[in-house]
Amino acid sequence: MSDAAFHELFPLGADDTPYRKLTGDFVSPASFEGERVVKIAPDALTLLARQAFVDCQHLLRPGHLAQLRTILDDPGASANDKFVALDLLKNANIAAGKVLPMCQDTGTAIVMAKKGQQVWTGADDAAAISEGIRRTYTETNLRYSQVAPLSMYEEVNT
Repeated sequence: MSDAAFHELFPLGADDTPYRKLTGDFVSPASFEGERVVKIAPDALTLLARQAFVDCQHLLRPGHLAQLRTILDDPGASANDKFVALDLLKNANIAAGKVLPMCQDTGTAIVMAKKGQQVWTGADDAAAISEGIRRTYTETNLRYSQVAPLSMYEEVNT
């Protein structure tokens, strides 16, 4: 008998992130063989992916903003530390207007999505999520290119 046990690859810690409900329009409870399941329309995944990418490109979490703010009051922080923290806060303020993103290099979309076995979409989840990301890049000011190195000292936008 093995003493090996299953361990979560990335165990989660406490989550104090403030969340908001986008809509309840695409979600409905159902039952299958006496078990409760949640049915989610593919449009919900598209909406969620789009909004998540808009938020990721334009907003910092309140806890992150608070950490930057504490640097300004920290007597141990250098003038450079304070300059960088203040510049990041100014940038966050501009980006929160959701016109210009936090960073101009927004060309890679990487998504990891998980759902439980009691969550049913009845569709191609990857396609629905990809559509939300496509909409974000085509309907907002996100740059969907990257800087590609040509040599050690030369690069171009893709």
